[in-house]
Amino acid sequence: MIILKSEREIELIRESGRICARAFQSAEKLIKPGVELKHIEGRIADFILRSGATPAFKGYRGFPGAVCISVNDGVVHGIPDERVLMGGDIVSIDIGVSKSGYYSDAAKTFPVGNISSAAEKLIKVTEEALYKGIVRAVEGNRLSDISWAIQSHVEKHGFSVVRELAGHGIGSALHEAPNIPNFGPAGTGPVLREGMVFAIEPMVNAGSPETVTLPDGWTVKSRDGSLSAHFEHTVWVRKEEPLILTLP
Repeated sequence: MIILKSEREIELIRESGRICARAFQSAEKLIKPGVELKHIEGRIADFILRSGATPAFKGYRGFPGAVCISVNDGVVHGIPDERVLMGGDIVSIDIGVSKSGYYSDAAKTFPVGNISSAAEKLIKVTEEALYKGIVRAVEGNRLSDISWAIQSHVEKHGFSVVRELAGHGIGSALHEAPNIPNFGPAGTGPVLREGMVFAIEPMVNAGSPETVTLPDGWTVKSRDGSLSAHFEHTVWVRKEEPLILTLP
């Protein structure tokens, strides 16, 4: 069942989302060669806590980090460690925030110093695909209209969409129904209604869509070692146009 949120609940999610967005503004200043992943994690966690909220991922289903940080061929769920960023890397940061019992979730892929033109294109196309999906999140559309918009944009540019992972509903729980795949035909699935709130998140590989999960049980990487990018926003479905809740 997809839960419809009241105006009060939307505002609580939005309050959480603003903190999430400002955490990204803080994190962006740290993305440079020579910076350790755990340092980035610590600064983001401190910011969230000082904002009167909680890092939503810490301890969630046993996840050890406060945020997810994935580098280069990392798709999602990377555990921040002592790895040091190097020029030419790309790094995806996924932040979840819990505030007053409501959640927000967002992700962004950053360049580290000067990166290749191929990496730049991957980041650009993945972010564009997110917004292609978001504009479909209006009342009367079908859930798979979001999925189709993402997949068609990604594949038009020669990249592939990860199949094993999906976006999701969000609200008083970090993960709610429905799952939102980033692929599939348009015109299927539940009819969207105002009050639904979704975390829409394309995960895009430069090579094949297949992934592998490392022995730590969390870190997901592209199976062929190709670069991967990840963008995400928490979005309120409305009648005329969607509203992104993870903006400052």
